[in-house]
Amino acid sequence: MTTTAQATFGGGCFWCTEAVFERLAGVHAVESGYAGGQTPNPTYEQVCNGNTGHAEVIRIEFDPAIISFEDLLEVHFATHDPTTLNRQGNDRGTQYRSAIFYHDESQKAAAEACIRQLNDSGEFSDPIVTEVTPLTNYYPAENYHQDFFRLNPAQPYCNAVIPPKLAKLQKRFADKLASK
Repeated sequence: MTTTAQATFGGGCFWCTEAVFERLAGVHAVESGYAGGQTPNPTYEQVCNGNTGHAEVIRIEFDPAIISFEDLLEVHFATHDPTTLNRQGNDRGTQYRSAIFYHDESQKAAAEACIRQLNDSGEFSDPIVTEVTPLTNYYPAENYHQDFFRLNPAQPYCNAVIPPKLAKLQKRFADKLASK
């Protein structure tokens, strides 16, 4: 019997983060959604206006016997800029913040340890601003956001932003990719 766990990350546009994490071995599902805000059942339009407090996130269902939460953290920090507050590339606003919404205390401890290690290593020239907060709410995004890149690879935003992230994933994490 396979035991699965969940992780919830914000790293900018969920179309981008979903496209990265769904390629990893041991990841069973990736769902785009919203977390961390005060508006119940927000819509994409509400989240985009920046007044709900929610971040665009992905919820990852994974098999910890194949890929660890720490491995997911490593990919998360390597495939977005965790040093820019409320911004990823041209996407600006609190909805694009770098975030780890932990599901339990062990995820919190792992996230905080990873951030300390990365800050101490000097891998980034600026301090990491990723928020680490408990997951208190999560709402799936509308259906048209799910598997967006896979279904819309020629969409201009996707075509410009996602391929460089996937190239970085392939180069740095080839050993963690699913063989599909």
